Amino acid sequence: MSRGPHFAVVRTPAVSFRFRPRALVVAALCLAAALGTGVLLIGSGDFPMSPADVVRTLAGRGSPADSLIVNEIRLPRVAAALAVGAALGLAGAIFQSLVRNPLGSPDILGFSQGAATGVLAVIVLTGAGSVAVAAGAAGGGLLTGLVVYLVAGRHGAHGQRLILTGIGVAAILTGVNGYLITQAQITDAARAVLWLTGSLDGRDWADAAPVIAALAVLGPLVLAGCGRALRMLEMGDDAAHGLGVPIERVRVLLLAAAVLLTALASAAAGPVSFVALTAPQIARRLTRTAGPNLLPAACMGAALLVAADWAAQRGFPGHQLPVGVVTGLLGGGYLVWLLVTERKTGRM
Repeated sequence: MSRGPHFAVVRTPAVSFRFRPRALVVAALCLAAALGTGVLLIGSGDFPMSPADVVRTLAGRGSPADSLIVNEIRLPRVAAALAVGAALGLAGAIFQSLVRNPLGSPDILGFSQGAATGVLAVIVLTGAGSVAVAAGAAGGGLLTGLVVYLVAGRHGAHGQRLILTGIGVAAILTGVNGYLITQAQITDAARAVLWLTGSLDGRDWADAAPVIAALAVLGPLVLAGCGRALRMLEMGDDAAHGLGVPIERVRVLLLAAAVLLTALASAAAGPVSFVALTAPQIARRLTRTAGPNLLPAACMGAALLVAADWAAQRGFPGHQLPVGVVTGLLGGGYLVWLLVTERKTGRM
């Protein structure tokens, strides 16, 4: 193994790969924090359990009552929070790296709204279950991504043009979503409004499974297959092309992966705001390294969302808030701070 100023290289007879030790440490700490908070969240509630009892039950050594509460009632919600947070963190890191702007997140670019439109259409028109909702979210998100990409143009699929196009599409889709709610039955409208806020209430394995599957497939593809190309793209198209990166193919592949992750995360928990915006930036500040920081951003997203869900359930005695309310309050403050910081540094 050899070392550079910010990275280490491992070479074997079959393969050679490079990693940043600090980034791996940050990712591991964020993952540990996410899992630890998840254990605390599973153990809290009307039937409290100690962390040791939760771990014992997860290992299959709990009582039948404990197993029912942990594995069937509470674990699916925590698993959904971890998977949705990781998907949003990873998608946010991809978007911000592609557009080379810290404001490049699916919340702002319109992809979350596109997924919401697909889900609302399914809820209002068919009232179908989790599988149809996930399909509607994926279809709405991918269609929105295609529209934004085509309107921005091949040479505008990064930077300010893509952001401005996304903001415009998001505004249009917000109006469409409002119209769809007015056409729904009262029960479907109430379900849709709660979903639009961003909520993990009542989530089961059927809700969590699509986003977990997407992470299992797209995570390694993005991290191992496109990580180097994404770092090269951050240097500019000319430099990336000179280094042999197939720019358009990689950009379309990464955009599709990020849009699909966002859409399925929205299907599982609604369009939870600001996680995709804040997780990559916090991860970058902790790693103190340039580049997309994909793995730390994913782990940070998981930690942020499960912590927000804990705050939503336990931070306000007598009340349980939708997790989207907590992320909106915290993320809105972060966005204001980010805009002020960017303006002071002359980037805006």
